[in-house]
Amino acid sequence: MDTVYIETSIVSYLRQRASSQVVMAARQLLTHQWWNYERANYDLVISQYVIDEASAGDATLAAERLQSLDGIPLLPLDPDIALIADEIMARAILPPKARTDALHIAIVAHHRIQYLLTWNCRQIANAKILPRIREFLTDLFIPIPIICTREEMLADDPATDD
Repeated sequence: MDTVYIETSIVSYLRQRASSQVVMAARQLLTHQWWNYERANYDLVISQYVIDEASAGDATLAAERLQSLDGIPLLPLDPDIALIADEIMARAILPPKARTDALHIAIVAHHRIQYLLTWNCRQIANAKILPRIREFLTDLFIPIPIICTREEMLADDPATDD
């Protein structure tokens, strides 16, 4: 079974108040559908970085986010993760304020996780940034994880096969 790293934005969309903005409401719906019907098809993992981010903000929503993450295995931290993130930042692949996003990418790369699932399209699932992440990981001989949004991680549907 493939392994999926659940980045904080996924659980944030899962446990935020219903949005009246069309795009956010659609992401909330897609996230709920994946969480309820498709996540069982994968081994899920998170990191302490996800726990730390999910703990922030509104206390009630933070508690709900943490409850949703309960039981999902934590990837172990390793000094090499910080080194990978440092190099991502040193190469200016991500902006200075995106250190935690670099850590998400680094922990997934370090542990050779197949998928990084995120709604963070500004710094992580960004078509202009992804080639630079791929080039960097290739330079380190690290297998490249599939970094994608929920929209891109569709279940196999035999009804749509030609």
